[in-house]
Amino acid sequence: MAPSPLDTLSATFGFAAFRPGQAQVIDALLAGRSALAIFPTGGGKSLCYQLPALLLDGVTLVVSPLIALMKDQVDALQRRQVAAARLDSSLALEELQQVYADVEAGKLKLLYVAPERFANEKFLAWIQRQKIALMAVDEAHCISEWGHNFRPDYLKLARLAQELGVPRVLALTATATPAVAADIRRSFAIAETDHVQTGYFRPNLHYRVTPAPASQRRDLLADRLAEAPDLPTIVYVTLQQTADDVSTFLRGRGLRARAYHAGLKDEIRHEVQEEFMGGALPIVVATIAFGMGIDKADIRRVVHFNLPSSLENYVQETGRAGRDGQPAACELLANAHDGIVLENFTYGDLPGESALRQLVFHLLDQPERFDVSTYEMSVTFDIRQLVISTVLTYLELDGLLRGTGPFYSQYKIRLVNSMRRLMAGFDPARQEFLGKIFDAASKGRSWWTIDPATASEQIGEPRDRIIRAIGYLEQSGEIEVQMAGLRHGYRFQHRDYVKTEVVQTLEAAFAKRSVQDLARIARVIGFAQSAECLPGHLTAYFGEKLAEPCGQCSVCQGQPVAAIPGQERLALSTEHVATMRAVHRERLPALRQPRQLARFCCGITSPAAIRQRLSRHESFGALREVPFEEVLTQAESLV
Repeated sequence: MAPSPLDTLSATFGFAAFRPGQAQVIDALLAGRSALAIFPTGGGKSLCYQLPALLLDGVTLVVSPLIALMKDQVDALQRRQVAAARLDSSLALEELQQVYADVEAGKLKLLYVAPERFANEKFLAWIQRQKIALMAVDEAHCISEWGHNFRPDYLKLARLAQELGVPRVLALTATATPAVAADIRRSFAIAETDHVQTGYFRPNLHYRVTPAPASQRRDLLADRLAEAPDLPTIVYVTLQQTADDVSTFLRGRGLRARAYHAGLKDEIRHEVQEEFMGGALPIVVATIAFGMGIDKADIRRVVHFNLPSSLENYVQETGRAGRDGQPAACELLANAHDGIVLENFTYGDLPGESALRQLVFHLLDQPERFDVSTYEMSVTFDIRQLVISTVLTYLELDGLLRGTGPFYSQYKIRLVNSMRRLMAGFDPARQEFLGKIFDAASKGRSWWTIDPATASEQIGEPRDRIIRAIGYLEQSGEIEVQMAGLRHGYRFQHRDYVKTEVVQTLEAAFAKRSVQDLARIARVIGFAQSAECLPGHLTAYFGEKLAEPCGQCSVCQGQPVAAIPGQERLALSTEHVATMRAVHRERLPALRQPRQLARFCCGITSPAAIRQRLSRHESFGALREVPFEEVLTQAESLV
């Protein structure tokens, strides 16, 4: 007799009872139905697929966007003697081969993959031959056109689930408005009765909004933190520079604080995270790069120094506090002028009409099968790589293109021993083949550099055979390998299109997302000025209604509600115009177009500007507090 879910919960996971919502989700999956689980951060979403995976026949495919989170979950499952593995770019060839072999042998119950893995036709062909019992999609709001945290590769997951014949899907997220939830259910054919939502209200979180004039905000923050300097605290900011400046300021006030953001070296970020997790560092001042996958239950404070970009992000970020159930404070130092910076980033991310048209025409002029580098295109057309990936995804969803998979165009090889010793281990035929590979490579001081595609043409051998040989030598310990030049392969599904119409469709899609993002920023400012119970305001946004006010937020405690500072919008001054003219006169190659100049003046980086290191320019960001559209209008009159 097969074990029951409750028996498995106790024997494998060590819990005596399910948390709210878990049993309902698990029952639906075991009955063969798909489900949507909307649980708050720390609400136990992972168990909803980990437990059924042990009771279902086949492998559970877990789609997660974070390598670090995948690794943590796989390690935790393996410690519980659960057969789980992950496929990601950090694995060596031998480890990848072992994972594939274990899946084929039916040894694995859970396989974690990133959504980008499905862009590989070979992986798709392989996974289609396996017995998939369940697909779990973490951060499922990323697939919705109404979602706040858009990821291009997520858009294709619903179609892929159908193509793979997945019998049941579990979509999981911590934040989804009614429109997003409906979109997820529709995409994965989930019945409304199998939509399980445990509620956004967490009574142990005490919300507070404090109006904060820009000139006083750092002092307000330092005073607040000094009340209990050793409490585990995350301070969220918008910009990397702000993280550095605020952490330095707090240290100057005698507080133990460090910055964390994507601009720091990997080893520094790792050090900060380890110190915070271990309790040696009480305060982290961070951009949103910090937090996803942070499993620290005793965070006592989350302070937003700047406005968050959406209420969804705000709920996720504040939700990292008090996961142990004990009281925790969530404070927003509100200044409406932060909205200008957020709006400017939204406008700045929009590709210019000319650049988008050039990109699309370039793609549609490719041969039937082709490959591209999103990095190279981002520099050529000065469009962010995420936007280019989004364009390619839309072209796939519209049926024009089909991805054939990513590959590396360049391999750098260093011999561990001598060439003579390397060759000695092979018969004459293989020695001849390896000799051709090295003959086709260019030799530097220590490293050989080879382009497998060029080498394939030169020596008349299949590219795959060359790659396999390099992999074998690496696996055998004969060489060290570094890969570079990531490219993505595509093939056309049909050529029945009008280029200008394709461009217009994409322009409309990007414009729609921009309008949605701007509306989210406006809702954050509305929340900061709310005269109603703050948790009640948040839960209403997500389609729920509190039975009564929380009684403990700043509004319920009687703090007067006043218009938050920074409402006035800074207009272009003669000094601003003079700055723009001076920059334009420099004739910088990366600032030839009006949108490029406007982005630069508003402190928004672009691929071309990054390549020319313009963020170090004295005028970079000089107009970041002026609305982007005003700056763009002025730039159009200059350029």
